[in-house]
Amino acid sequence: MASEKQQKAIDLSHHLSDLSRARLVSPLKGLAKYMGNPNLIALAGGMPHPSYFPFADISASALVPDSFSLESTPRESALSWVWKLFGAGPKEKTTTITVPKFPSHADDINLAVALQYGTAQGIVQLQKFLKEFVAKVYQPAYADFATLVQTGNTDGWSRTVQTLCNPGEIFLTEEWTYPSALYSSLPYNIKPVAVAMDSEGMRADALRKVLSEWDEEARGAKRPHVMYTVPVGQNPSGATMGASRKKAIYDICVEYDVIIVEDDPYYFLQQGQYKARSERSVETVKNDGDIFLHNLAPSYLKFDYQGRVIRLDTFSKYVAPGSRLGWFTCSPLLAERLERQGETTTQAPSGLSQSLITKLLTTWKYDGYVRWLHGLAIEYRTRRDYFIDCLADEFHLAKSATLEQGLWKGCEVHEGSLKPKNSIIMFEKTAIKTKMFSFVPPTSGMFIWMKIHFENYPSFKAGDEATLEMQLWEKLAEAGVLVAPGWYFSAYVGEAPDAGEGHFRISFSNAEFTTMKKAVTIFGDVLRDFFKE
Repeated sequence: MASEKQQKAIDLSHHLSDLSRARLVSPLKGLAKYMGNPNLIALAGGMPHPSYFPFADISASALVPDSFSLESTPRESALSWVWKLFGAGPKEKTTTITVPKFPSHADDINLAVALQYGTAQGIVQLQKFLKEFVAKVYQPAYADFATLVQTGNTDGWSRTVQTLCNPGEIFLTEEWTYPSALYSSLPYNIKPVAVAMDSEGMRADALRKVLSEWDEEARGAKRPHVMYTVPVGQNPSGATMGASRKKAIYDICVEYDVIIVEDDPYYFLQQGQYKARSERSVETVKNDGDIFLHNLAPSYLKFDYQGRVIRLDTFSKYVAPGSRLGWFTCSPLLAERLERQGETTTQAPSGLSQSLITKLLTTWKYDGYVRWLHGLAIEYRTRRDYFIDCLADEFHLAKSATLEQGLWKGCEVHEGSLKPKNSIIMFEKTAIKTKMFSFVPPTSGMFIWMKIHFENYPSFKAGDEATLEMQLWEKLAEAGVLVAPGWYFSAYVGEAPDAGEGHFRISFSNAEFTTMKKAVTIFGDVLRDFFKE
């Protein structure tokens, strides 16, 4: 929460792009500031009368905040999914929420406002909820932070990069990162420069090296002044960045005057360290929202005393992707420029979506939404554990006796080698020891980032990695399992992968438990055939 000692955000207007500086407020949009006056007779806008909206109200049966248990084991969770498939098991508990066309009281969420033309800020009740949520959960270190709705984090990044970067400029990002962030900026001739990673994501020493040694003539561009990062459930690696690393990177960004764009769609899906099935027991987590939030890695906002962080949040992973609803948290200046960008391009998210989700959140209230998020984190931890358990059933998994280099240096790396097919009893000595893949169990998010060791492929030659990655990917797809090729995520756009390595990003977020088991079996069959053991 803001305190009296906190300062306001500093002036960062020198970071604005030429496009942003040239973008003026639409004269009609400028009238919106008068619309809050209840005594105003509004005759200036071309607004349809709300009685002509063909909705009397919107109603939904919403799940209650404690719909997901805080106690789970993989076997019990798998069984619960089977129950759902056949209509058995506990019945979902719901509550009815309704958004009327006209308000019954002054603060009532209503369609007459939500479906009408409005500003890019979002409806008032949603703004109020988001401000409270950000203040309590992320605790920005400056006093005058602002929130602003957007239509999802990819839209948020697109608006941000156009607001801050000119064509020909370069932005900083992890060496493996979200492809849409890369490829949405390339058409504007705004390109990434990769920063090396380790088990926590972007390395502070690598960031300092890139910035301190930047050669404008050799690089053909000015030193980057914008950094794009996915610090929790890092996409694709699944890494989670802790407080000390974020503080170190923030201080470097202050020193070199860099704006941090924190894309954090997996923030509340922090799951902790993976434990092998034999090491786990039934665990009941205390239903305490404060403890749950305290145990999460903090946002960059926690350290942002200058207002140089633009945080991107979304409801896509916690409510529904089709809601197309998320929000920025940033300084008032940056919020105003991002809003201006939205008013002339994407506009605000759908009024139907805003009204329904706002009604859900205000029904659940702050504590209810935190409980919902806590339950989701447990659910995704169970999914992660189950998927890795399936890999352990299909392959011989061993923890690496030596430290991996690069991204996974110092991590607990799990190495996978093939078990002979159709063995009734499997002892460690009978396992095929050739290492086929390795991975680090993710601590957040929805993905396993798997390294495929093509150096062990028969007749392997250096330079074959990209070809082999796509050959294996195609064989998996033809066998019925679709994963994401690793090269999609490389910030070294157009460059070949490291020698001997290929990668797949494999999601455990959506498939049913029985389907995950089947997918891993197919994966094993394809690998056996591909490596021809």
